[in-house]
Order: sequence, then C-alpha cells, then structure tokens
Amino acid sequence: MAEQPAVLRRILDRGAPQIHEVADRIAARAPRFVLLTARGTSDNAALYAKYLLEIRLGLPCGLTSMSTTTAYGARARLQDVLVITVSQSGGSPDLVDSTRAARDAGAITLAVTNNPDSPLAAVSEYHLDILAGPEKALPATKTYTASLLSLYLLVAGMAGADGREAARELPERAGEILARQDEVRRLASRYRFAERMVITSRGYGYPTAKEAALKLMETSYIPALSYSGADLLHGPLAMVDNISPVIAVVTDGKGGQALQPVLDRLRGRGADLVVVGPSAQVAAASAGFVLPTEGIAEEVQPVLEILPLQLLAYEVTIARGQDPDAPRALAKVTETH
Repeated sequence: MAEQPAVLRRILDRGAPQIHEVADRIAARAPRFVLLTARGTSDNAALYAKYLLEIRLGLPCGLTSMSTTTAYGARARLQDVLVITVSQSGGSPDLVDSTRAARDAGAITLAVTNNPDSPLAAVSEYHLDILAGPEKALPATKTYTASLLSLYLLVAGMAGADGREAARELPERAGEILARQDEVRRLASRYRFAERMVITSRGYGYPTAKEAALKLMETSYIPALSYSGADLLHGPLAMVDNISPVIAVVTDGKGGQALQPVLDRLRGRGADLVVVGPSAQVAAASAGFVLPTEGIAEEVQPVLEILPLQLLAYEVTIARGQDPDAPRALAKVTETH
C-alpha cells in the first residue's frame, strides 16, 4: 500500500507517453462498442473504465461473460469492437482464451496488465504495462490504483486530451491519505466484531464500493455487500439496521449528489453510517474519513477513495487476529477456465 504514491508518479512520468500512443492508435480505428474483460479486483478497475468510456467518449460498454466463450464455445461478431482485458498477472486461462477468441473474431484487443511478458499480453494486439512492480501480498492494492490511473490516461488520450494535468496531484494526495493510518486504525475498532457490512456509492464511486467490499471479504472474512445507492433502495435497504455498519463512498461531484437521497434514507433508519468523502458529508455521519479531494476532478477521485478503505481492511483484519497479507484458501494468481 505504501508504494502507491511512487507508482502513480511513475505512471505519470514514464508510462503516460506509451499510454497516449496506444490511445491514439485505438482512437484512429474508431471502435463502435467496448467490451471489458476481467476478474476480481481487475473487474472493479474495468467497471471504472466503463464509467469513463461511456461518460467521456459516449461509447456503449459491456462487461464480458467469459464463460459464453470458454465454456459454451460461442463466437460473437466483434468487428470494430474494442475489447479491453484487465489483469494483474495476465495469466488466467479464461482471460487469455477469451481475448484470443475476440481477436480472432475481429475485435481490437488491448491488455492492461502488470506483466508485459504474460500470455495475455502476447495474444493481445495492444498492451499497457501499469508499471506497479512486484506485488507480493495476496490482496491487490497498488496494482488496482495503477490500473485505474492507466485506464484514465487511456480514455483521456482517446478523447484527444493529455490527462496528466487532472492527475498530477494524485501522488501527493495519496501520500497524505496513507500517512493517516492511525486515524483509520481508530475507525477500524468499530468493525472488529461486525458480522456483515454494507458498502454503497454511485457513479465513479461505485467501483470503489465494490473493491472495498472485496478487500474486506478476502482479508477479514466479513461478508461485505456492495450496492449502487440506487440498487440499495430497490430492496436491500430493508436489511439495514442500527447494528450492521454501512460505509458510503461519497464522490465530490455528480455521483455524490446522486447518492444524497440514499444517505438521507440511511440516516432516517438510524444506520451506523460511516462516510468516506468530503468533510461536510463526514460531519453529518456517525463517523468517517475526510478525503483531500478539493480541486481534484471527480473522474480521478476513485484513485484516492480506495486508499483509506485498503487501510481499513488491513486494520480490521489485524484487529481480528488474522494475516491480511495471506488470506486463507487464496493464491496470488487465480487460474480460472
């Protein structure tokens, strides 16, 4: 986790020119649709890219169901479709096989990985190296934020913009957040004995909610349910009480505005509401973590939003007497077919 400011700076300094070159080449081919392929943490990064591509470029996007290809043998017609596959290792067979099939079906294929020598990079037409360096703990942290920033720069480049100006303060702000670990440790005491958690957000913050839930489940083994705020109101709100905590990721922008009615409903139900977001929202909650997002564009705030939640998963796991770096039953490279 502590390496993330340096990784973000490395991407801006060293990775951005190559990302921009790939973005120019893909934009010149004018894809009409985008399919995003990933698993686990990378799936949450892909969901972030979906918001970017639809909002910034107006390109319709879908999340791939790989089993349609790998298990059922379906072959889609993918001419002029951009298929972006996000994977930390680039080694899972289903990601490799589905990407190869997409390229054979006429798709423009792009792999976004932390391993330029991976099988996934080899079968893809284009590749982005997220430059995160070796990540030895099982839970992905720096590779997640590196994927987010790389995907942001890619989409900005496809839109004809540089992207670095909006992201230039991210390394410094990330360092500020990670220096507040004692603050997160105090917050973690609320969850030491939690039997479940609900995490919610909207817009660009929704992938953060999903990634935070994954981190909590894979490290502390607490069932953590993530919902779009809109989906939460369509039924799951009934399970919210004053015992099970709710974490709301409130993006400073349109996503946070869209989440406001959900926050009002949660407060009305007496929920134990913890907010990660702007100071005014934290002040109105039971507890929270104020994000230093002043002057930061909404579309890059997810790079910062996840950091206190990574720390929270770590501290909750430590408080419960478990090892956050080596969760049970997991392997660093998960091979699915």
